[in-house]
Amino acid sequence: MLDYWINSVDPRTPLRWVSQSQASTDLLRQMACGQSSISHVAFRQLPPTKPNDYLRNLLVSIGILGPWEPHVDRFISWLDTEIAPRLEPECAFTINSYARWHILRNLHRHASNGTLTQAVANSARIRVRAAIEFCELLARRGVSIEDATQVDLEELISNSPGYNRTKTIASFIAWARKTRVNRNLTASGEPWPNATVTISTEQHWSDVERLLNEDHHPAHIRLAGLFTLLFAQPLNRIVAMRLQQIHVTETDVLVTFANDPIEMPPILDDLLRNYLTTRADRLVETSDPGWLFPGGQPGRHLVTEVFRRDLTAIGIKPYESRKASMFHLAARIPAPVLAGLLGITDRNAAAWAKLSGRDWSAYIQHRDEAGQKGGTHAI
Repeated sequence: MLDYWINSVDPRTPLRWVSQSQASTDLLRQMACGQSSISHVAFRQLPPTKPNDYLRNLLVSIGILGPWEPHVDRFISWLDTEIAPRLEPECAFTINSYARWHILRNLHRHASNGTLTQAVANSARIRVRAAIEFCELLARRGVSIEDATQVDLEELISNSPGYNRTKTIASFIAWARKTRVNRNLTASGEPWPNATVTISTEQHWSDVERLLNEDHHPAHIRLAGLFTLLFAQPLNRIVAMRLQQIHVTETDVLVTFANDPIEMPPILDDLLRNYLTTRADRLVETSDPGWLFPGGQPGRHLVTEVFRRDLTAIGIKPYESRKASMFHLAARIPAPVLAGLLGITDRNAAAWAKLSGRDWSAYIQHRDEAGQKGGTHAI
């Protein structure tokens, strides 16, 4: 670890991070003296602050600790402090089972797919809190979850203004039915609304023009915005892009978002070239983790919330812009080809084609040379 600090880009950086937290400094000293185990368990006793995370990520990046997922780790710690103090043992057992075998499993799935964002983690906590509140309501009535009725559930929903309780409790009710804890309750939640595009074509292309030409914005923000506006990439996928997804030749810059490389249009290709030459300045460690957008924590890429915040600050709405991009692309490219280019399902591509008014059901021809394996596309 000492060698890492000496050979790092700026040895003062890790020292400055660790010194910001007395808890990190104390834990590091205890680990060095053998008074504390060098483990993730030891870090779970510390507050979830950036300096503490920095030390933990540093130990991971140099191979002393194994990988960890902050959102999952903090959800587990939150469960330990949220459930036990509030609920009777029988109800706590039910909520723990739901949270750990259903919600936590879903978080692990998101983590493995690279889609575990702060929003997903927040949603998980909201769903667990809704289940806890339902159990608390039942406890005040002297009713167990097994004997709860639809009347009990409807009262919880009707007395919970402020957000959609039906939708948040639906996950717990579905789990209770599936596991036969209680098969008499029903809360289907609201169906997902049909996709709608709320940004005009003029506004969409105006935003593209701004990002292409306004060079006072940081390059990584411009790139993330253009990947969303031109290629309908979600931010959670953009932040996790790897260097090997970019292929630069003397004449072209190719980016592979899913299966097939796409040729970047003028200006964007130069923006990518220039960014790659300065990207190393963003690294905080001696070894390159390979992220296209490396973050300020060792071994980590930038997070979705950073891009969303900065794009919103310059007047670009990533979620709405992505829908406008999908609408535009689905009208121009056959659904099967679009799915392979953008990394979406065939069903999703077909749904957007239908929304855009194009029927690609008769598309049965093989791809031309530009669509063959190993070929490139220009959108």
